[in-house]
Amino acid sequence: MITDEQQELVLKNLCIYTESGIFPKGYMVIKGGKIDTIGLMESFHEEDWSNMRIIDFPMGMNLIPGFIDIHIHGANDADAMDGSWNALERMADTLPKEGTTSFLATTMTQDAESIEKALSTIAQYLGSADQTGKAEIIGIHLEGPFISEKRVGAQPIQSVKKPDVALFKKWQRLAQNHIKLVTMAPEEDENFELVRYLKGENIVPSIGHSDAVYDQVLSSIQAGVNHVTHLFNGMRGLHHRDPGVAGAALLHSELMAEMIVDGVHIHPEIVKLAFLQKGVNHIILITDSMRAKWLDDGISSLGGQKVIVKNGKALLENGALAGSTLKMNDAINNMMNFTGCTLQDVIKMASYNPAKQIGILDRKGSIAKGKDADLVVLDENNQVALTICNGQIVYSNGGVTA
Repeated sequence: MITDEQQELVLKNLCIYTESGIFPKGYMVIKGGKIDTIGLMESFHEEDWSNMRIIDFPMGMNLIPGFIDIHIHGANDADAMDGSWNALERMADTLPKEGTTSFLATTMTQDAESIEKALSTIAQYLGSADQTGKAEIIGIHLEGPFISEKRVGAQPIQSVKKPDVALFKKWQRLAQNHIKLVTMAPEEDENFELVRYLKGENIVPSIGHSDAVYDQVLSSIQAGVNHVTHLFNGMRGLHHRDPGVAGAALLHSELMAEMIVDGVHIHPEIVKLAFLQKGVNHIILITDSMRAKWLDDGISSLGGQKVIVKNGKALLENGALAGSTLKMNDAINNMMNFTGCTLQDVIKMASYNPAKQIGILDRKGSIAKGKDADLVVLDENNQVALTICNGQIVYSNGGVTA
């Protein structure tokens, strides 16, 4: 990792994708970890910034907001369920290589003791750790255990529980109120009690690992569900006599839909279909990645289960998909290749939409004056050349010099 003590930076000769439009040839000034100034190169005077570090980029480079991965279990032989600071640090140090500058540490269905240890550890980390110089953990995504036994996917069935408001309150206390998103099966939630509680607490209730029929999904939307966990995966699919969870997700704009765009979890043509139906404002790109990401193929694990990774595809021994090894920069490139959408579109889906959905758009998710300087420089092939987290250069591919 590159550490950069100097908090004042000037980035110049970049195509900058700002919240309000594109600067085809612009510059940016970063001060105190925040975006201070954005302008066109025609108005740039180097002598005005002579006391700062100036980085001059070659032609064809794009400056975009850092990616926000709101559904990620692990990377580089670390997992949020490990219940250790070392695992969280390893994830936070690794993710800037793929352009991710902040993320929700995501738990999974396991026994209560393991979940509680993970929640407590993440909360302690968020309360005490220095998160500068790495991707920032911005909260917790609780995936399970309040899911359907019929749609467990790679979640261990023996640990599935009925939705329980009292238990959730206990877990949120252990998490020190850092749980921001909950994946659950609302049809298992009597009178949608947990859904209504989450909505009242400004926590995102997400339908996932659910066997709900269409009418049950509609009722859950009325109760407060506004998010879909990994669209098409772990849910009742689209059928011409039963729209299911997937059909409801495509039809209802109230639902923001996560998508794992690795070409494995969803066929490229179905990705295109979903994009055409949902539109750029209602999709969030996620990785749902596990500890095997950034490692070579071989034997790995997920929730105490053996996972075989071959050609980047992760399967349980029973053949079920077991999360992904997808990197966020590959997700955006796949999305553009599969759908024909633009870089501006994928910025919306990988940065802006997740920030808006979990309530941090005031400081992250787009390039605007005063926001956190969470930034990614992409080269002409849309590969990560440089990543900046809160104003510090934390990753460079070696092709960029000051």
